[in-house]
Amino acid sequence: MASNKDSFGRTLFVVVGLCFICSMFVSTAAVLLKPTQQENKLLDKQKYILEAAGLINTREGKVEKAQVLETYNKYVEAKLVDLKTGEFVAGDADSFDTEKAARTPATSFVPENDIASVKRVANNAVVYLVRDDNKQLQTVIIPVKGYGLWSTMFAFLAVEPDLNTIRSLVYYSFTGSGETPGLGGEVQNPQWIAKWNGKKLYNDKGELAISVTKNPVVAASPYGVDALSGATLTGNGVQNSLTFWLGEEGFARFIEKARNGGLS
Repeated sequence: MASNKDSFGRTLFVVVGLCFICSMFVSTAAVLLKPTQQENKLLDKQKYILEAAGLINTREGKVEKAQVLETYNKYVEAKLVDLKTGEFVAGDADSFDTEKAARTPATSFVPENDIASVKRVANNAVVYLVRDDNKQLQTVIIPVKGYGLWSTMFAFLAVEPDLNTIRSLVYYSFTGSGETPGLGGEVQNPQWIAKWNGKKLYNDKGELAISVTKNPVVAASPYGVDALSGATLTGNGVQNSLTFWLGEEGFARFIEKARNGGLS
């Protein structure tokens, strides 16, 4: 009698074999594509660093890879900073994975006042120094992140060499589905981004004073930015991100040293 080709054993063998073959294809593709994915991720970050510095505009259309690489390599220098001392430290800042370092207990710490909901902070962080054709410092770019309404929002804060006058705040990445389109998602609106230009981080007493506010009088001051309509929690997230990363558990020591000639 011929064997039953529709037996449970044969069916299970075919299913397991098919799953194994498919998993091998997927795993191989993931390994082969990983270098390209990492390269594209780095290129995307460099593109937004250049936008924060005012060297390119990603909102006006596609920016060619060659243009991003040439401009970044010519004008931008990435530097590693020890957040606890504010000093530059040795290392390849361009390839440093801040998020990976933050997930590793040996290279990170749990903040005491986690108003931005970052959970853990890497001991070292990356800042970007932007110079002109004469090698004169034009912009310092500080990465910030924090939780909004639905997602963790990643941005680059660009300030002038005085480490007080804002050039721009550019949000470039969100976890999950991001903030609500038309509401919190407006943090990427060029019109809202433009409101940050020229605003001040610190008041005359050296206190952090920048405020995302619905008060029109404060918003019109050197220290205020008009909050997004209908996006209170996202606006709070922006405020909390800046308060945390410009504070003692963020870049405060670096900023203090930089303002006292530490970037010379």
